Amino acid sequence: MADKPIRVLFICVHNSARSQMAQALLKQMGAGCFEVESAGFEPKSIDPLAIAVMAETGLDISQNKAQSVFDLYKKGRIYDFVITVCEASHEAKCPIFPGIARRLQWSFADPASFTGSWEECLEKTRKVLSSIRETISQWLDSLEQPQNQERHHEQKN
Repeated sequence: MADKPIRVLFICVHNSARSQMAQALLKQMGAGCFEVESAGFEPKSIDPLAIAVMAETGLDISQNKAQSVFDLYKKGRIYDFVITVCEASHEAKCPIFPGIARRLQWSFADPASFTGSWEECLEKTRKVLSSIRETISQWLDSLEQPQNQERHHEQKN
């Protein structure tokens, strides 16, 4: 995709499920083209449901630590994309990082809000994971489109 890695930050409220899953998936699906981090507004420990569904896919997030988006901001981190994966109403809390090329908002259900048995909540979390995977896949395809068009144009000349 690019000569240097594309820097991406995923943000959700607690950095305990959705942003952690998105971070792990993009690292896997992005074929080394991305530097990926995740953070939250109110960091909490990693959600056991997220750990379980990620383990089913062969990705271990059990040792991940939630971090504060504000700590990353204070450190002066620069990202090409800041992607919030929580409800749109929470996006307004996100600090404006310097040098951002784009901000995206992808809303996914929060596994912490799920009710029912462990298995019912696990199934709902699998659906969230599937939605995140599909959204990342579509986003990766969209990132490749301009380059594919440029390559096609260069080959004609």
